Amino acid sequence: MALSVEQASLERNDTGIAKAIAILQERFSNRFSVSKAVCEQHGHTTTWLPNQAPDAVVFAQSTEEVSEIVKICAEHKAPVIAFGTGSSLEGHLNAPVGGISIDLSQMNKVIEVNAEDMDCRVQPGVTRKQLNSDLRDTGLFFPIDPGADASIGGMVATRASGTNAVRYGTMKDVVLGLTVVTASGDVIHTGGRARKSSAGYDLTRLFVGSEGTLGIVTEVTLRLNGQPEAISGGVCPFPDIDSACKAVIATIQCGIPVARIELLSALQVKACNIYSKLDLEEVPTLFLEFHGTPAAVREQSELFGSIAEEFGGSEFKWATQAEERSKLWAARHDAYWASFTLRPGAKGVATDACVPISKLAECVTATVSDVEEAGLLATLVGHVGDGNFHLLVLVDENNQQEIDATEAMIERMNYRAIDMGGTCTGEHGVGQGKPKYLKREHGKALDVMQAVKAALDPDNIMNPGKILPEA
Repeated sequence: MALSVEQASLERNDTGIAKAIAILQERFSNRFSVSKAVCEQHGHTTTWLPNQAPDAVVFAQSTEEVSEIVKICAEHKAPVIAFGTGSSLEGHLNAPVGGISIDLSQMNKVIEVNAEDMDCRVQPGVTRKQLNSDLRDTGLFFPIDPGADASIGGMVATRASGTNAVRYGTMKDVVLGLTVVTASGDVIHTGGRARKSSAGYDLTRLFVGSEGTLGIVTEVTLRLNGQPEAISGGVCPFPDIDSACKAVIATIQCGIPVARIELLSALQVKACNIYSKLDLEEVPTLFLEFHGTPAAVREQSELFGSIAEEFGGSEFKWATQAEERSKLWAARHDAYWASFTLRPGAKGVATDACVPISKLAECVTATVSDVEEAGLLATLVGHVGDGNFHLLVLVDENNQQEIDATEAMIERMNYRAIDMGGTCTGEHGVGQGKPKYLKREHGKALDVMQAVKAALDPDNIMNPGKILPEA
C-alpha cells in the first residue's frame, strides 16, 4: 500500500498514444521499447508514490531527435515525460495517463568548456560526477551537489541544490542558458554566455524548476567555479538539535563563508555509523567544510569553533586528509540508504522543507517533536546553511495507521514551513507529491503559473499531472 497522492483530473488518450507508438517504433526501432520492465523502470523513482509506467520509452541522442519525438506526440496529443537518471523523489517521472518517456541518458556529451570564461555547455544526460571528472584538469568545478549522481538536465528541471548551496547557490544561480524543445516540438534557445542581460523576459529561469511541464531541456550552459586552493572540514557534535541549529544561524549571520554545513539528527548519525562504518558520537552533529586559501580556511574554522562552543558544541574534530573528508561526505551522501538499516524492510517516505534561516531552529525542533508525538521513526538531515532540511520516515507500508500518521505529519510539516515564510520544498520539487500545498504558498500567483502552462502547453502533453493541481 502506498501513501495517497492528490491527482489532477486527467484523461487518457488511448488512440493518440497508440498512433504515436506506431510511428516512433518504426522510426527508432532498436532505441524504442514497450517492454514492461523498461517502462516500469522509467516510471519508478526513489519515492513512496505508486509506479505509473509510460506506455513506451524512446532513447534520444540529439536535440533534433527530441524535437522529432515531441512533434509526433504533439500531433497525436500523446503525453511526453523526460527521463534523466531516475533519482527524483516526488513522482516527477510517473505517467499518470501513460504516454512516451524520452530517455536522455545517451545525450551525455560535454560539448565545450570555456576555461577563460569559467563556463561550459553540456547535454542533459551528463551527470554531475561526469562533468567534474571532465573538468578536473581545468582548475574549475561544478559546485551543485544534491548527493545523488543526478543528470544535469534533471537538476535543471527540479532546480536542484544540495550540500554546497550555502556558498555556491542553486541551479538557478549557475544556469546561464538553455536549449529547450517546446510542447510543439520547436527548438528555442534562452540566455547565453554573458554573465548578465537586460534583453527581454528571463525565459531561462522560467524553465529552471519547471519539472518538464513546459519543455524538455536538451542543452545547458553552466557557470563554473574555480577549485579552492585549500579545503578543510570535519564534524562537531551538539547536545540537541536546537543548539546545533542556533550555531548554524550564528555562523551564517557572522558572515563566515562556510562551503558546506550539514545537520544530521542523532538517529541519522547512528544509521551512518552502521552503514558507513564510522564511530561518531550518536548525537545531533554538524558536518562542515571550508574552502579558500590556507589562511582563510584556518580563520573560518577557528571562528566556527568559537561559535560552536558558545552553543554547547563539543570539540570540532578535523578531517585533515582528503581521504578522511571523502569518507565523511560519502557517509553523508549515503544517509538515505543508511537509514534503512534502522528498520529493514520499511518503505522510505522522503520529504523536505525550507525556511528563513532565523526560523530554522524553531521549525526543525517542532518537526522532530511532531515525529515523536506521532509515534513515527524518521531520520533528519539538512542543508541547514540555507534553511533546508529533509526527513526520511521509515514506514511499514502494510500498516494503514502508520501511513495515515505519516501523511498527516508531512502535511503539518509543510504548512508549518509555509506559515514561517518558507516553502513546502527547498529542492525535491513538487511533482505529484506536493501540488496541494502550492495554493497556500503562492496564492493568486498560482493562477499565473497555470496561465503560463496553458499558453506554452495548451494540450497538456508535457509531463501532465505534475506541479499544478489542475494540470
